[in-house]
This record gives sequence, C-alpha cells and structure tokens, in this order.
Amino acid sequence: MSERAALRVGDQIRLDERLHTVVGLSGTVVRLADEAGRASLVLLAHLLATEGFEFLGQRDGSPVVAPFALLDTVPPQEAEKAAAWEQHLLELESGRQSGVGAGTGPRPEYDPTAHTLEERIATKAAELRALGWTVSARTVERMRARYRDQGVWGLVDHRKTRLSSPTGRADERMVAAVAEVLAGQLEESTGTRGRVRRRVEALLAERHGAGVVPMPSKTTFYRLVEAVSAGTHAFGSAASRRSQARRPEGMFTPSAACRPGELVQIDTTPLDVLVILEDGVSGRPELTIAVDVATRTICAAVLRPAGTKAVDASLLLAKMLVPEPLRPGWPEALALSATLIPHARLLDIDARLEQAAAKPVIVPETIGIDHGKVFVSDTFISACRSLGVSVQPSRPATPTDKAIVERTFSSINTLLCQHVSGYTGSNTDRRGAGVEAVWTLGELDDLLQEWIVACFTDRSLCCS
Repeated sequence: MSERAALRVGDQIRLDERLHTVVGLSGTVVRLADEAGRASLVLLAHLLATEGFEFLGQRDGSPVVAPFALLDTVPPQEAEKAAAWEQHLLELESGRQSGVGAGTGPRPEYDPTAHTLEERIATKAAELRALGWTVSARTVERMRARYRDQGVWGLVDHRKTRLSSPTGRADERMVAAVAEVLAGQLEESTGTRGRVRRRVEALLAERHGAGVVPMPSKTTFYRLVEAVSAGTHAFGSAASRRSQARRPEGMFTPSAACRPGELVQIDTTPLDVLVILEDGVSGRPELTIAVDVATRTICAAVLRPAGTKAVDASLLLAKMLVPEPLRPGWPEALALSATLIPHARLLDIDARLEQAAAKPVIVPETIGIDHGKVFVSDTFISACRSLGVSVQPSRPATPTDKAIVERTFSSINTLLCQHVSGYTGSNTDRRGAGVEAVWTLGELDDLLQEWIVACFTDRSLCCS
C-alpha cells in the first residue's frame, strides 16, 4: 500500500481480482462499490490484511462517487429518459435485456461473443432510431462513456437541471447597485421605478466611472428591479415595506402552545365598521381580543369607542375567566346545554353555567402583549399579577411575534364585518367614503359576541 495511513473517499483498490472504489468511510468501516455498482461493507483491518489487496490511488486525481441525491432534482420526464438509456447501455454491454430471466441468453445481435463492440454500438443506434430517437453511433458511444464515468447521472440532459437566476444575465455590478438603492429608500416615501433608475445610474458612475457599466433599456431595467424587489413592497405601502424589513433574518422559533391557556395573545385594533356612539357621532370602535394559541379560540372580546383604556384590557381578563351568559335574542342552539359538553355535571361546579353560552372558559397562564400603553400600564400588569398570569412582551415593532392574533383580526373583517351594514372597507384611501352608521355600539357588540359563540357550534363560520 502507499505510505499514507488511511484511505480516502474516491480511492481505488483491487480486491478479489475486482476493481473497487471507496465511496464511504465510517469509523473503521469502509463502504466499497465495484465496477457493476454493487456495494459492500468491510472492516478496515480485514481489508488491509486480505491477501491480494492492492491500493491503486485516486482515479484521475478526484473522487468518483455517484451523485445519487442529485437524481431527485431531475424532472420526471428526464429521469425516465435517463433510465431508458441505462437499460439500453446495459444490454449493449452484456447482451441481456433488463427484466429477462437469468436463464435467457443474450439477444443474437448483442452477443459479445459474436459481435464486436463497434458492431453492437451501430446496431443499438439503428434500433433507437427505429424507436424515434435522434441518435447516431457516436451518440451511443458518448453516452456509454458518460455512464461508465458518472453512472445514471451522466445520462441526464444537464440543460434541464440548470438553475436559473431571477436576475438573468444582468451585470453583477448593476444588480448590487439596484439592491443598494432599494435598501436605501426603506425609510423614504414610496417613489417610482424612474427614481430608482436615476439613482442607480448616478451610483454606478460614482463607483465605476461614467459609462463603464452600461445602463440597459427601461423595459429591461424595470424587469431587473422587479426581480430584485420581489416581496419587499418597494413600490407599495411604506408601512408594509418597513414591517417586512423588520422581519428576523433567517429562521426563528415561533410562539407555540400545547394546551389551552398555555399562551394567549392579546391586541387592539380599530374595527372596519361605523357605529353611532353615545354622543350621536359616527365613528369606528376599537376591538380588543384575546386569542388562545393552542386552540385558536377567541377567549374574550371587548368593543369600545376609540381610545381603549387600561381598565378595558383588565375587563377582558375578567371576561376570559367567567362563563359567557346567553344574551336575550340569541338562539337556544348557542346554549352550552345544547353542546356535547357534560352540562349537568358542570352545574355542580358552577351554577352560572346553567344560562351560559357555548363558549369555553380558558384560564391563561401566559399572555403575549405588544408595547401599547394599555397593556404595559400598571393597571393591566397588576391585574395579571393578581390572577397569577405571566406577561410576555413581544419585540418592539415586530408584529410577527403576535401573528395569530393579528391574523384573527383579518378573519373577523372578512368573515363578519364585510357582511355588516356600515362596513367601511379596508382601503385606507377611501375608507368610510359614502358609508352611514346604522348600528349603535351596544348592538354591534351584541352581534360580535353572538358570532364568536356561534363559531364554537359551527366551525364554518370562522373558517374562510
């Protein structure tokens, strides 16, 4: 053997008068593959002590390991074509067709004892042309060499496996300049693509000299900008653009819960419905909800005029911990006694459940909040502390930390509010234009609470 003390992947050896390639090493175990592709495992000590063992070194100075995992990236049609080529080449070498019994001899025109390799290659090329393939004897010979060197991977048309770049063949300096200009306008008002083009041209002239990096046509440049700015809201809402930029880079661990009450998220947002307030003026109320992460249950909801107070958030905690009463006018189907819950046995625990609505009572262990002044106030923190509830603040300006409650607000808008008279729509430019308020705050609150309870008896109401 060589003076080296260990084998490497790709080394070739001769064992039992057959050529083997080292394709894997694990501790003292060596994985070998012979010329036919058959794999075997052998202990290194046994290998070195075997009579007839011969070390041949690296083949062409590089490891030869079949890239089996790469075959999973090949389109199905190309994989089938490569498998068909393999079957034809195996018949070319041995004369036997795949799937034919071991006792069957080779086809006469491919019998290695009766025909030379050149004759068999010419016969195979003629056979493939009869099948509709556009091949020549030279093509068959080239595919045979590629199969011998790379296995099935060598039979794949690698033009089908090339990865395309979103920016195409654009100059890398141009791509870097576009990305830098787009990143620089994060805190600016939304502009046009023409502004980006002028800034990119000035930046390239400053760094590389005027005219060194040629500017493409407007159409080509705008396509490049579209590819670089994909998903960044570069020419959309400025608020969405800044929110997108605050997302964590790479993977992060989302909030998760395995049991009801383990984690509850709470937040406030203006509701997209106009109501008549107590002073007779129309306005959009503010909705504060608490959503259980484990069950996606709206534990409680409080509807108030604009300017939710800390006491309203504390009231939300109180509503979470007591049964929801069945209000006048609600159908009996929303009563807790109409559900599959053992209602009679629960009456011995709490008599208030006799007239309760079909909404479970979930006692929170941890409440996730943002940094709104209502939730970081002494009133709300003291209420949580007295109930033994932990408070978990989210990171500043990171709505993804409370993604579940944020998405619930969107569901309330699409599944309830847009079907209610006085809906203002979600278009911030013309929100409320031409819309009249027909509900009082109390009437809308009664409708909202009924819908929340109805979601427990008919899941289709809360699923888009």
